[in-house]
Amino acid sequence: MSDDVHEVFAIKYGEHMRKRSDNYVFGDPHDEMTELTYFVWVIKGPHGTFMVDTGFDQAAAKERGRHISRPIDQGLNAIGVDPSKVDHVIATHLHWDHAGNYDMFPNARYHIQDDEMAYATGRCMCHPMLRLPFNESDVHAMVKKVFAFRCEFHDGADELAPGISIHKIGGHSKGLQCVKVKTKRGDVVLASDCAHYYSHIDEARVFPITYSVADTLEGYKKLSKLASSRQHIVPGHDPDVLKLYPAAAPGLEDWVVRLDVAPKI
Repeated sequence: MSDDVHEVFAIKYGEHMRKRSDNYVFGDPHDEMTELTYFVWVIKGPHGTFMVDTGFDQAAAKERGRHISRPIDQGLNAIGVDPSKVDHVIATHLHWDHAGNYDMFPNARYHIQDDEMAYATGRCMCHPMLRLPFNESDVHAMVKKVFAFRCEFHDGADELAPGISIHKIGGHSKGLQCVKVKTKRGDVVLASDCAHYYSHIDEARVFPITYSVADTLEGYKKLSKLASSRQHIVPGHDPDVLKLYPAAAPGLEDWVVRLDVAPKI
């Protein structure tokens, strides 16, 4: 295998049922309940193991009224990943459902955009509406990592290793970034919350929690340019990801799937 080709996995660790209309600015005419699925992502290859986001723990789930189906470390163990041996964590942004479990990866270096740290620690957090998706303890934990010399800051696009790059998108959070990964099927883009659902991209719609509607919409264009095709974009919370991609191994269906293998459509 080339030294810039990687395996990519999505691990489901929780879910939350909500009205479909709650997923879009201006609502939605359909009233049915839909699932918001919680994922973390793993990149494995010749340059080590990269986590993309770290999810939330049971305490945060209880506080926010969410359900953890399987703890993240169980999903990691299922694909042979020891959290203590994870080399890098890419923090797409610091919202509570992406930045918890901050003691699980004691030896990893964290990668974050300058704008996201400034946003999460600056004047915008004086506004309850903007502060809502952040947990104070998660932000404190990231600041501690800065002072422990475990953070690398980025301003825009950067290559972390051959075949792995990060790209600032903004929108949902001011310093939100996506991850492009070269795989055997082409360039896969882990959108995280740059697009919560496939419908956000396909219908040019926006999730209600957002710093900038304009940046979110422009971000969809960036995702499309970065990915080899529409089928190479992986949204951050869509349960259809588990239906489209094959299980990483027998018995991991609806839990851990391979994203470096072509989807069913």
